[in-house]
Amino acid sequence: MAAERPGGPQDPVLHEPPSDQDQLRDNPWGTLQTEEYATVILRRVVEFLGIPNDVPAGVAKRMERQQVLYDGEHHYDVILGEQALYTNVGGPAVMSGQMERLLRDIDLPSVTLGVLPTTAEVDAVPFPGFNMYGDERARYELVSTGVDITDPDELALRNKAFTALRTAACYEDAAKALISKALTFWSNA
Repeated sequence: MAAERPGGPQDPVLHEPPSDQDQLRDNPWGTLQTEEYATVILRRVVEFLGIPNDVPAGVAKRMERQQVLYDGEHHYDVILGEQALYTNVGGPAVMSGQMERLLRDIDLPSVTLGVLPTTAEVDAVPFPGFNMYGDERARYELVSTGVDITDPDELALRNKAFTALRTAACYEDAAKALISKALTFWSNA
């Protein structure tokens, strides 16, 4: 599943015209991350890849990007795998804060947040997570780079896969219940 892409000149959230984005996540999308969660994730990227430590700048850019949630011009359709609610990033305090953030943001008009239950049956073949940018491009994030898909037939398959995920995901109260269950877990950890 997709890892968050770094901010920068190529960042579609900051530099493309507003359009619906469909995203499958195995960790909370950077635009929905708390500062603490983002710091841990970016610190791990720096340490793993052995790249220069620009974590404070990366976190600041990620926090700046969150303004798109409130500008009234963007909408994001995000599906988060339930496992992401339990994958330990930074310990119980960081995870509790992240669950509280998801519970707060799930009701934003700019976000449709679904949670794909661990036990959900999905009518699609297994595939890595991806981001959809309208009907023009899909992006797969790899360990140190990303791959863009623009072939119309391939994009149609990604749309079909996302529809299958959307059908299997929980929304609104059911999604809140799964996130709340994870919050209880982390609060008692």
